[in-house]
Amino acid sequence: MIKITGIGWITEKRYGRIIQQSARDYSDLKSLASDFVGQALFAYPVKNFGRFDKISKMVCAAAALTFNDAGVRYFKSEKKETGIIGTGTAGCLQSNLAYFKDYVDNGRSLGRGNLFIYTLPSTPLAEVAIHFGCRGPLLYIKSGQSRMLSLIEYAGDMISRNEASSMLAISADEHRVICILLETDDQVHQKKGFRIEEQSLTAMIASLEKGIS
Repeated sequence: MIKITGIGWITEKRYGRIIQQSARDYSDLKSLASDFVGQALFAYPVKNFGRFDKISKMVCAAAALTFNDAGVRYFKSEKKETGIIGTGTAGCLQSNLAYFKDYVDNGRSLGRGNLFIYTLPSTPLAEVAIHFGCRGPLLYIKSGQSRMLSLIEYAGDMISRNEASSMLAISADEHRVICILLETDDQVHQKKGFRIEEQSLTAMIASLEKGIS
């Protein structure tokens, strides 16, 4: 059996955890990293966080909230067999626009490398894998309207096939990121959470997406 053990979310001005039932306002993404270190949501500073594009910052924050919500600790020298699967409504469109505007502004001969890094939709997921030590499968998919449910289904199938011991499922756009941690029920039977086989899961996800704005 597979269980959802942690759910973290972040919008442009607010973030929270579902199982721990907490939410908090924040002022800006620039100061968010130091705030998260102070709260021990980041166990140590995220390398180059200040250079991340907006969505990568939000995705890393949502992952930190999710691990914390599930009671999962991480350490700089430790690797975990956690995979990451993500999707989004616009991929990395805004980062591509920023890079190519910079490229045009520089005479169509040069573009800043730190902007180019974020022109792949999988880059925010890779930043999560680097900081949190996740060495399981990593992939970005394009899905339809019920993308969170699709991600959970994909992630659950990957755990069932023993491709990873746990999975992060991340639905991200420029205004909102929702991150969910899935683990096997045998390993986390003492934890609160939702079994992905439960019929109430659809209603829970719908309520979650509606309530976070």
